[in-house]
Amino acid sequence: MASRSHQEPTPEQLAAIAAHRPDGPFVALNLNRYRPRAAYPAGTPDADVSGHAAYVRYGMVAVAAIHSVGGRILWATRGREVAIGCDHDAFDEVVAVWYPSRAAFLRLEDYPGYREAFELHRRASIEQAVLLFCDAGAEPVLGVPFGT
Repeated sequence: MASRSHQEPTPEQLAAIAAHRPDGPFVALNLNRYRPRAAYPAGTPDADVSGHAAYVRYGMVAVAAIHSVGGRILWATRGREVAIGCDHDAFDEVVAVWYPSRAAFLRLEDYPGYREAFELHRRASIEQAVLLFCDAGAEPVLGVPFGT
């Protein structure tokens, strides 16, 4: 099983996000590998679902939280195959989320039910994740960095 640092941000990583200056727009590229079956705590109702189904439960709250801080999901798709790399580089889904700032990203926690959905559904769903912060413009759009 992947370490917790391959499933969610560590306290040190969250502190670095909060301290980053200057603060401004960025895209969070989410690479998610789901568990074959969700790993809910014993006694959780409706727990016999796939990891992806558990992530969708988290996602229903996360999308509302993202919008509440001014963020937007720009793009999402399923991963298909690793063309360069190894089997451990395979991910099931890729999601690009634009945020107006790191401060906005950290305010996701303020949305009602977000922390609970994260701790229950997201933790049950994720086998391994990568969250890569990328440069972005002031508007929530995917762009071409090298011109057209």
